[in-house]
Amino acid sequence: MTGIDEVVLNFSPGSLRLLNAILAIVMFSVAIDLTGHDFRLLTRAPKPVLVGLFSQFIVLPVLTFLLVEVANPPPSIALGLILVAACPGGNISNFITHRAGGNAALSVSMTAIATVAAILVTPLNIAFWGHLYAPTRAILRQTSIDPASVAITVGFMLVLPLILGVVLNASRPDITARIRGPLQWLSMGIFVAFIVIALAANWGFFLSFVGAVAALVIVHNSLALGGGYLTATLAGLSPYDRRAVTIETGIQNSGLGLVLIFGFFSGLGGMAVVAAFWGIWHAVSGIALAWMMARTEAAR
Repeated sequence: MTGIDEVVLNFSPGSLRLLNAILAIVMFSVAIDLTGHDFRLLTRAPKPVLVGLFSQFIVLPVLTFLLVEVANPPPSIALGLILVAACPGGNISNFITHRAGGNAALSVSMTAIATVAAILVTPLNIAFWGHLYAPTRAILRQTSIDPASVAITVGFMLVLPLILGVVLNASRPDITARIRGPLQWLSMGIFVAFIVIALAANWGFFLSFVGAVAALVIVHNSLALGGGYLTATLAGLSPYDRRAVTIETGIQNSGLGLVLIFGFFSGLGGMAVVAAFWGIWHAVSGIALAWMMARTEAAR
């Protein structure tokens, strides 16, 4: 059987453009929840956001590097884990934080700020940790990933919809009030349907290799959630804010990961299966964690 490092999944340029558009709509649906008041609150009390960004962009990549050093997976799987850890928080983190009884406003703001920061931080983290780990260094050299191109992709797909959503909410709150709920459910439904269809086109490969990544992704996600919780606890955040930071660290934008994998790594099998399984598993673990957290009210 072909090794996972040699497998390239089927994903047409048209499908990639469609995924870009879907993620832009998902980001827009998050952005119309934001107001200038959210950002003013952050300037007066920035500590929870700074702790969250530190947990997401520093703690998680470090834990990921330690995981691949210990587990020593095939290079494409290792780079898939590194790439997912370099992405900003996923959009469903806001919904899950709300269901967990955590600070949903903090979660939305962290998603927005991490998305903007991802223009610089995501390509830098991929390049730094990918080159630091010897088995993945060869893949990066072969692909010649351009950080500027990654930044442009993130900018158009995530940051531009974010700005448009905030502007619309500020100028026409009557419109955003009407479309907010339906758009959030619709965008997530379209995203899930698209991932299912994309997996169906590669179902044979996915079934062949998902067993090789499932345990690693579950451990990786557990480390992300645990790292977020520990970081927030050591920083002295309230339980209310700690829930948001925990979930924001453990829910990654695997959709962005797939775009980067198919756009810059030619759909490399191990990376794509990691990102796809992450997209499934983090929703399961996040919803389960939210259910457990919601059983007790978090002190503010």
